[in-house]
Amino acid sequence: MSDETARMSEWLETHETEIIAAWTKKLKESSGHGSGRVHDAELNGQCRSVLAALRSAIARDGLNDIDGEAYAPVRDLLSDMSQSRALQGFSPSETATFVFLLKEPLFALIQKELASDPAAALTEIWRLSALLDKLGLFTTESYQRSREEVIVRQQQEIAELSTPVVKLWEGVLALPLIGILDSTRTQVVMENLLQAIVDQGADIAIIDITGVPTVDTLVAQHLLKTIAAARLMGADCIISGIRPQIAQTMVHLGVELSVVSKASLADAFALALRRTGRTVTALKTPVLQSPVLQSLG
Repeated sequence: MSDETARMSEWLETHETEIIAAWTKKLKESSGHGSGRVHDAELNGQCRSVLAALRSAIARDGLNDIDGEAYAPVRDLLSDMSQSRALQGFSPSETATFVFLLKEPLFALIQKELASDPAAALTEIWRLSALLDKLGLFTTESYQRSREEVIVRQQQEIAELSTPVVKLWEGVLALPLIGILDSTRTQVVMENLLQAIVDQGADIAIIDITGVPTVDTLVAQHLLKTIAAARLMGADCIISGIRPQIAQTMVHLGVELSVVSKASLADAFALALRRTGRTVTALKTPVLQSPVLQSLG
């Protein structure tokens, strides 16, 4: 350990209380951390943990590259904090501010301790500033990764929610599709449908595309893949919801689905019932009220 490193580590330990007090004060005065999204006790604990880890890293490896093993605890703490800030709605700049606002109390400490040697103080401030800049950038990158993970997870959840498989009757399933059908969503559609066919022991699956805005060659290929996979599982498919403009587009593009299609989900359901040996008939006397309501009347 060099004399400069030992000196810096000693300063951080000796003046820990005043550094944390000045740091947390600056954070509370900032727009993000002063909004109440982080409790005072939590903020104080985060500052204390990061400062302790930083002091330990400096004692082991000096003011060197933050990618070293000595700075691993610091990176872990900042990564966890960035993920927490991302979930709490902080912006990237507000998250990075957590690190950058540590500069002022540390620079003031260096100037105080090296008041008799301004050149040495400037050197230490420069080295420490470069280190904190790297940690601030690391915090921003960690925040961005956390946000991307949240977005990907939300997209997956939305894709699953937007492709429900509904049991219409014994052995008859319906898969209403809404929105654009791309490669990623086709995979989710296929997995959900095949799993439902296995779980329900379905013989017929109705794929309703009423909510699909356009059907081009690529969308048709996705539908054909889903239909082929369902057939391999022993279920026949019926396409419903082909609107006139979509039919014209498909004819113009020369797209052939090679599967039975119906204009509406009701027509497709009626066909599915006939294929399974069932039918729906109207009662001779419609039941308008339950017996209880009739007795009350």
